[in-house]
Order: sequence, then C-alpha cells, then structure tokens
Amino acid sequence: MATTGTDLSRMREMNQLSIVWALRGNPPSTVTELAGRTGLSRPAVDVLVQALVTDGWAAVEEPGAKSVVGRPARRYRFRADAGHALGIDIGVHKILVMLSDLEGNLVRTVRRPADPEADPAARLATVDETVDELLAAAGMTESDIWGLTVGVTGPVDASGRTSLFTPLPGWSTADPAGHLAGRFRCPIQVENDCKLAAVAERWKGVAQDADDIVYLLAGIRTGAGLILDGTLRRGHGGAAGEIGALKAVRWLDAPGHLAACPGVPASARPGEAAAWVFQAAREGNREAKTAVRRYTRDLAVGVAALVLALDPEIVVLGGGFSRSADIILDPLHRELTKHCLRLPELRTSTLGDESVALGGLRLALDDIDDRMLSAELAAPRAPRG
Repeated sequence: MATTGTDLSRMREMNQLSIVWALRGNPPSTVTELAGRTGLSRPAVDVLVQALVTDGWAAVEEPGAKSVVGRPARRYRFRADAGHALGIDIGVHKILVMLSDLEGNLVRTVRRPADPEADPAARLATVDETVDELLAAAGMTESDIWGLTVGVTGPVDASGRTSLFTPLPGWSTADPAGHLAGRFRCPIQVENDCKLAAVAERWKGVAQDADDIVYLLAGIRTGAGLILDGTLRRGHGGAAGEIGALKAVRWLDAPGHLAACPGVPASARPGEAAAWVFQAAREGNREAKTAVRRYTRDLAVGVAALVLALDPEIVVLGGGFSRSADIILDPLHRELTKHCLRLPELRTSTLGDESVALGGLRLALDDIDDRMLSAELAAPRAPRG
C-alpha cells in the first residue's frame, strides 16, 4: 500500500513528540543521546530537533568553554516555558491561583481573601481579579495558558457543577468552567478540593512513594480524596469519598465536640475554638483532651470504613486541623486500631492550604501531556522570549 503525504506528516509529528518526551525530565542532551532514547537515527533526530527549536518546543544549550579537546557537542533542552498551567482553588475563605511551567515548576502564586457569604457572581469576580493579578505579574496573557483546573468545595458532577452539595452560598448553580471559558481557550477542568489535595500529596507531598492513598480533610468540614493504583477515583457521579454524607459515620458532628469544650471563649469562631482546644490539650487541660478524644473517635469511624473498603497504604491527614497533628494522630491511631484489620501508615500533610491548587496544576499538566501524546499540541506557536 502506498504511503500518503498525510501518513508521512503524521509520522513526523509522532517522531517529534518522541523527542519531546526524551527531552522532558532530562538534563540538556546531545543528538546522539536523544537518538539512543528514541530509537531514531542520528540524522533524523538532528533534523527533527532543529524543527522543535523553531517551533518553540526545544532550546539550544551552547557548549561551555571548559572543554579543551575538540568542539563539544551541542545540547538541547525542553522548553518548559513554552506553555503554562493554572491551578485555581475557589475556597470558602480564599481564592488561590498558582501558575507553573510545563515541567510543573512554580512560576507565580497569588491569593486573595474571599467572603464566606459571597454569592457566586461575587466569588467568580474575585477569581477574575486574582487571575488578572497573577497574569500581569508574570507578564503573560490567557493564550500562554495551555491547561487549567479549578478546585471547588463539594462533589463535582459531569457538568463541572456541585449540584449534590456545597457549603458555598448558591454555588450549586455556579458554572466556573463556563465562566472561565469566556477568557481561556484551553481545556478547563473542575474537580473537588479533597480529590485535588490527594493528587497533590502524591505529586509533591508526603505520599509520593504510594499508589493507594486516602487523603483526609480534617477541619471544620471533613472530607476525603481517594487514589487507588495511582489513579484518582471520582466515582460514577463524582461523589467517591463522600462518606461523611452517611450520618452514622458521624463526620458531620465530629467538630462539634471541639466547639462545645468548656472554657472555649464565647466569641471564638469555629476555627478559633478548635485551635484553642488543641492548644489547651497540649498544655494538659483535661476537658480539652476529652474533647479531642471525642473528636478523633468520631473521625475514626469514617476513616476506618474507608480503610476497610480500600486497604490503602497511607492515610494523609490534611486540612486546617492537620496543624495540630501532634495532638490528633495518637488518639486517631488508637481508635483505628480498634476497627481496622490492617492499619495503614498515618502521615501529616506538609502542603498546607496550597494542596488544592497544586493538585489542580497536576491535573492540568496531565491533560496537557495527554494532548501532547495525541499530537494535538504537535506544533505550538513559538513562545515569547
């Protein structure tokens, strides 16, 4: 069968992509090294890598002056700044936007406070302002963004909405993807915040060595994100991990034990009350220690159910209460021992409140990678600079 021009063009694109993948994650490489990684001939790699330089995928690393024998070989590196990704955390109290290059290196982070009672229009306006500030500071425009993921509170359905449940006022009718599509041409994903936090822990957090992970959001709100066999699990309708909806699990009531602790200042808001209790427990306050024990007892019910169902290697304690892991983990461990056939390792998140936006970046970068493999991004416009 004769080979058509379309076949040859497609073959060239795929060969170029194989070189892109050989460059990514590696130090600057010679044509010979790239030929060895890709299985292509050296002359073919030489031609293709020059085209990648022209298209903006690769850059030349000029030889240094240290070599005294002969002319050192020219080396090429992947242009990680050819495109960028955004991770956006639309939280109850904050909007956090993070920008990375194609290798996941953080370029810029901007956060703004959010009013917990803000309606969807006001909250999305704050998102726009935060994105505007970040792009201006980075000297970029929307066309520089190749992938974008938004993290929201509540299970996300196929339309990108939180139609089942969300604590944000009016948010069940909000369409963040549709709103952002008015300014960004790249694919836009929307995902639950706990699920994104789980992704972040496996990417840059304390669970990088594990494939089976339960991420536990411990705070005024309790939730979970699940990674099994290295893959984020969403479930059929996006509600995987929402075990707290079952009243028998007692997650809805668990934080109330902290707020009801005797001695908590009457003016303290829920988060401040919890912080007061944890500190009092550190100082040996008997009533505070009892409140923490009751909280972890209720917390353990849902965690044990997930552990028994999924048998994870690691449970990661995240969320605002993870700052008091020194007070929570020991009683939680004791409670889980009562219920679980095999107790997974308990670890404390080190990512703080950046975990959701970081997970959003990872999902956006994964989507970009998928499109690179499909040759959808085979010939990008050359980046500026």
